[in-house]
Amino acid sequence: MAVKIITDSACDLPQDLIREYDIEVVPLLVVMDGKEYADGQDISPEHVYSAIRAGKVLTTNQAPAHFFRRVFTECVARGMSCIYIAFSSKLSGTCHTGMMVARQVREETQGDIEVVDTLCGSLGQGLLVLEAAKMAKAGAGKEQIVARVQELARHMEHIFTVDDLEYLRRGGRIGRASAYVGNLLNIKPLLHVKEGLMIPIEKVRGKKKAIKRLVELVEERCSNFRQTIGIAHADDVTAAQYLKELLQTKFGCKDIIVNVVGSVLGCHIGLGGVAVFFLNKALAAT
Repeated sequence: MAVKIITDSACDLPQDLIREYDIEVVPLLVVMDGKEYADGQDISPEHVYSAIRAGKVLTTNQAPAHFFRRVFTECVARGMSCIYIAFSSKLSGTCHTGMMVARQVREETQGDIEVVDTLCGSLGQGLLVLEAAKMAKAGAGKEQIVARVQELARHMEHIFTVDDLEYLRRGGRIGRASAYVGNLLNIKPLLHVKEGLMIPIEKVRGKKKAIKRLVELVEERCSNFRQTIGIAHADDVTAAQYLKELLQTKFGCKDIIVNVVGSVLGCHIGLGGVAVFFLNKALAAT
């Protein structure tokens, strides 16, 4: 039975790869001026970042159940096994909604649907989706793909910095005073994702120093620089390119995917963030 790979719009994979591997993407929702927009369909990252520059406050909602129902029932009707590779359940209710609908559709149709909570996001999630899609295209079975994604997800590093601490304050990551003082002093926090949650690591003064520190953390945590590495940026191509060049020069990295942070995550980190995603040393040791 052919395997269909499904994900959501938090994965931040470039559209050319989504098309090449026939990946189905369920959109989360962006709320602007009281109206909901489907991420990647009704609204683009460019629209979101323009709205942020204009001073608008945007919010987000999880993907609704009927989006999943349509995708799952269509796949089952085509006689396919489905694997939904989901955005971290610690950061959105989207994964739980997908699980609920998958259970309902399985009961109604006896369809073969699996949901994987990656505890990842952005291109950390996207790299897992890409690996699954490559395996599906090569003819791997559902169980083999699910086991591989679950294993890689445990070792996926997300290390990033943001420009404006106000967005982390709104999300409850730091206090109002810390955000104000940090912005005043050009403080750039470095964060990572641990067990599905965004956790601060340290603070650095200045964007360039923050990016160099990201590279140092990659060196500390990564042992295989031949793997595919992801770089995502919140409308800051220059920062992403600088990070890419440092990785290429220092480690000889050749397979690097660079993409803009999508609409939903962009609402929560604001302009100027940049992140790097890779599999850590612990995977090589297993």
